[in-house]
Amino acid sequence: MKFIPTDIPEVILIEPKIYSDQRGFFMESYQKMKFSQAGIDYEFVQDNHSSSKQGTLRGLHYQVTHTQGKLVRVVIGAIFDVAVDLRKSSSTYGKWVGLHLSEENRHQLWVPPGFAHGFYTLSAQADVVYKATDYFDPEGERCIRWDDPDLAIEWPISSEIQPLISVKDQAGVFLADAEVFE
Repeated sequence: MKFIPTDIPEVILIEPKIYSDQRGFFMESYQKMKFSQAGIDYEFVQDNHSSSKQGTLRGLHYQVTHTQGKLVRVVIGAIFDVAVDLRKSSSTYGKWVGLHLSEENRHQLWVPPGFAHGFYTLSAQADVVYKATDYFDPEGERCIRWDDPDLAIEWPISSEIQPLISVKDQAGVFLADAEVFE
């Protein structure tokens, strides 16, 4: 298993070792000791699974209470996955990292607490599963607009396409107006 820091070093791309043969494949998607040695020493308390059709954009979500770290992977399809640093004291505050995760590359992304998270569905369908370090708290849930010009996220969305966005995500705020972390 390889742990590769991204342009924001706390956000880590995980490349699992894949064992393939004529029957299919096997991989470890999580192993506490290896993750701890790589600096991801968190207890995961909740697993989530979302399924989205092509063109769906989810996010940018985070919680100000019960702040969650997320270990994200795709089991069906492909997504463009984004993490945005919301820690004001960080030198990368307001910066983002975006990576392609898919059932083919089997990569995972560690999104630490203090970051917003979102993704855009690239394939006909994408099933995303992720582990969370704290429980979902609807009272503490927040959303930053996916198209915030101050973030300038380079989503792989054609200008002719309007992404499918939930009503809740359409009500997201701009980073300048968001409740963030110190």
